[in-house]
Amino acid sequence: MDQPSIIIHNKIVFFISFTLNILGATGIPLLSRLYFVHGGSRTWLTTWLQNCGCPILLIPLAISYFCRLKTEGPNARITFTRPLWFLYLVLIGLILGLAAFLYSKGLQTLPLSTATILSATSLVFLAFFAFLIVKQKFDAYTINALVLLLVGSILLGLKAGSDKPVGETKKTYILGFILFLVSMVLNGFGYPAMEFMYKKSKQQISFAFMMEVQLVVSFVCAAFATVAMLINKDFQAIPGEAKEFELGEAKYYIILVSTCIFAQLYTLGLFGLLFSASALIVGIANAGAYPITEVLSVIIFHEKFQAEKGISLALSLWGLASYFYGEYKREKKNQVKEAEIITISPTTIIETTPPANSHV
Repeated sequence: MDQPSIIIHNKIVFFISFTLNILGATGIPLLSRLYFVHGGSRTWLTTWLQNCGCPILLIPLAISYFCRLKTEGPNARITFTRPLWFLYLVLIGLILGLAAFLYSKGLQTLPLSTATILSATSLVFLAFFAFLIVKQKFDAYTINALVLLLVGSILLGLKAGSDKPVGETKKTYILGFILFLVSMVLNGFGYPAMEFMYKKSKQQISFAFMMEVQLVVSFVCAAFATVAMLINKDFQAIPGEAKEFELGEAKYYIILVSTCIFAQLYTLGLFGLLFSASALIVGIANAGAYPITEVLSVIIFHEKFQAEKGISLALSLWGLASYFYGEYKREKKNQVKEAEIITISPTTIIETTPPANSHV
């Protein structure tokens, strides 16, 4: 595949991954909050739903393997992950599994509009760990975006408890607030850690390798939640909870299945962005879903939208606009450099260089 084709391919992968990521980042919190608001109380269940659909990844992996068998014969590799990196991925899976649980715990107590704005802090933590782990470089636009997102979250934190749902104590609200922030920290660490593995693996980052990494991490997260559910006897409680669900038994199961589907869309988008861009772009894509989720949370759940939430959301949108403008400027700069390289091509150099045996 020539260089222009690779660039076009990466842009297509990026666009599809970005779209899937936003769909998942919007759908998961909306469905999870819908579950909790209408009578659901199993936090480990919502955690499990975020990763239990991972076995479906075996299908594209199997197709990829049989395709390699045709072209490479018996030399085709079944797996690409080395033992040491496998253990590394297991550790990341446990970290992200814990992050998913804390995320669900926060959604159980916080209004979705508050949780959505708090989610913007994940970009700050992600940028911090990306700087430490993969030496991500920042420009003025990125720094401005991170400061605005952080200030918006701090402003929201100063008013913590003023929008707590009816029946929720201030103690449980603040605990949910803290746990949700901790989940953002863990997510902020996990994604750059995976990007670090991609950079240090010293092998071609193919579609099959990307799917394999996704399968291992998601399987560990699902196994982590499964063990917790077995200990907590959540599987046995599902039929009873479904019968008592305020929206009806059928809608209960629709919400669970839909959460699982949106979670897989999000995971596909996540690893696609890590593959085609960087961990920091994952944070930006997640942030792109915040305004959508914010509006839907007010419409669907009739949540209060106080002045501090409006200011926090405005700061978050300003930060995102700053970052995207910086990306636009960098893209333009890269296009100019590529044009210069094409203009000064090897062919041009050969044509203008006198032959070695000439007597000029």
